Amino acid sequence: MGQTTINMFKRSTWLHLRIPFSFFLLPVFLFALAISPNINVSRIIIVFISLHFFLYPASNGFNSYFDKDEKSIGGLKHPPKVTKGLYYTALFFDFIAIVLGLMISWEFAIMLFVYGLVSKAYSHPAVRIKKYPWLSWFIAGFFQGTFTFLMAYMGLNAFDFMVFGQWHVVFPGLLTSMILWGSYPMTQIYQHEEDVKRGDITLSYRLGLRGTFYFTAFSFSIGAAMFFYYFLEYHQEKYAWHFILSMAPVVLYFGYWYLRVHKDASKADYSHTMRLNTVSALCLNIFFIWFFLDSSQVLQALKAGY
Repeated sequence: MGQTTINMFKRSTWLHLRIPFSFFLLPVFLFALAISPNINVSRIIIVFISLHFFLYPASNGFNSYFDKDEKSIGGLKHPPKVTKGLYYTALFFDFIAIVLGLMISWEFAIMLFVYGLVSKAYSHPAVRIKKYPWLSWFIAGFFQGTFTFLMAYMGLNAFDFMVFGQWHVVFPGLLTSMILWGSYPMTQIYQHEEDVKRGDITLSYRLGLRGTFYFTAFSFSIGAAMFFYYFLEYHQEKYAWHFILSMAPVVLYFGYWYLRVHKDASKADYSHTMRLNTVSALCLNIFFIWFFLDSSQVLQALKAGY
């Protein structure tokens, strides 16, 4: 146990938690915040920390421990060997997330617990949802999108499970899943060899390199159109057009990368994948921060000198 405790503090353990990788899931939290009617600073801080500093890293670490990847993974170009300490650290981070959740409500804590269970089932060899291409695609997109959106919304507003029956909350949650369902196969495009070696037949492997690009382009187009409709129907036209404009850099980079892969399949690599993820997350985060500040009247208050 002493050696395990030491391993919990090893550099390799903290690298596999991939805390900075949580930046790529930040848009879901920001979107939930932007449409929240009950703004409370302490709840914002608790929900943010529980998700991005504990729940997501716990999922990353647990996944890394059982995958034991030798080649690049999301957020780590050269992953170090895993230790038993990583396993216990991931469980400890899950526990801390739930404890923080209880500071808001038991409902929010249960949502955190359920997310942790699903993330474990995704990679644990006893279940390993990851090896089923369509099931893993659906579950990853749903739980990192819709489920997390509703979870964050509940925590930010101290609401109960009644939010699951409110379409004006469920609908934007489904929109986050649409974006994730489109982008998810792209995150697997450089891992075909590693995944097949473990027996994980991912959706990207099934689709092939070009098929992955076509699938993402189609899904992303539908998702963008639904976002446009959502902002027109529930907010203001300016948000619909600003969303489309904010996605322009993502579309441009995606097209540039596709042309490179079309000429040279080796360009479907880790570096290009991470650049696409970074551009996408950056554009979405900037948009949702602006959307929150503008729709909540914070910008107007600042302009007025408050």
